[in-house]
Amino acid sequence: MARCLIGCGSNRGPRREQLDRAVELLRAMPGVTVRAVSHYSETTPVGGPPGQQSFLNGACLIDTDLPPRTVLEILAAVEKTLHRERTERWGARTIDLDLLLYDDVVIDTPELTIPHPRMATRRFVLEPAAEIAGDLAFPPAACTVRDLLDNISAPHPLVVVIGVPGSGASEVASMVADAVMGRPLHAPAALPITDGGTRSSLARWRQTLAAWSAPLERSHWNDTSGVTIADYWCDGLVAAAADDLDADELDDFRADADAAAARTITPSVAIMLLADPAALEERIAFCARRSRDHTDVFADLAAAALVCDRPGDRVAPLLHLQDRLLRRLRAPAARGPKAVITIDASDLCRAALESTAAVEAMI
Repeated sequence: MARCLIGCGSNRGPRREQLDRAVELLRAMPGVTVRAVSHYSETTPVGGPPGQQSFLNGACLIDTDLPPRTVLEILAAVEKTLHRERTERWGARTIDLDLLLYDDVVIDTPELTIPHPRMATRRFVLEPAAEIAGDLAFPPAACTVRDLLDNISAPHPLVVVIGVPGSGASEVASMVADAVMGRPLHAPAALPITDGGTRSSLARWRQTLAAWSAPLERSHWNDTSGVTIADYWCDGLVAAAADDLDADELDDFRADADAAAARTITPSVAIMLLADPAALEERIAFCARRSRDHTDVFADLAAAALVCDRPGDRVAPLLHLQDRLLRRLRAPAARGPKAVITIDASDLCRAALESTAAVEAMI
């Protein structure tokens, strides 16, 4: 039998009755045993169209011998029975049932993603989930549901919005900080990468690491309430340096990064902006048209010497770096962020709205 965690919510019609009815319908499903139901709590809608009624949210713990996709089909059937309409993303709904966890299974397909890709930053999900299943494992971060709730409950959490040059990380981080009234923190030095020309020295990488880590030193981190939104992640420098340094230098730099990690604040949440080739090409061309003389949008491309007149594929190295950075971000590690969200960076306005919603959901 698999143990599954279901997130439940309603903000249209008789909310409590609909949540109770959803649980009753789950109890009646063959192959499903309801083990626990959390209390319901009222929460403000996050993201989505304005003017919505507040939600009642809860969680349900079930045991089942059904496979994940069948469980998803059952949840959809219950939603249909309770007249769930899907007319707009994050819109008002009579009932919302999300498959959050299915044992320690990890699935990432267009049809199904387990664990739920947004649960790690959503307080309205984690609080009821921790009430009934705090010890349930969250495989991506090698931690528990209760650990996830503790992670976003720090008095002064650090959220990093990161991506390769041209992804818009700096721009989105600034918009998120403004929206949530957080403290913005921008990279004190440019990422020392090039488009395949001159390699950066170990000394330069060390200088960048020192500059990036200094504002995040634990010894002077302010624990007053609030959130800091940074547009860089110190540990990501190791992924970026791999193409510039030889094996021995990279080992030395990893040791430097380990020492820096021990002295600095660990991000609670990482939001990684994923840029596709077309978006990167367009943004490189934008900067190359002397636009950089009039705006600092995508200034990280120029700082990394990726805006030039030389022919060649300038996008491939960025995509290579993006893949390496994502793999490092997703690797379970004690010092890494427990909550990792990936967001499409093709449309920066949409990316900023989604990033803001993720941060608002945790505070």
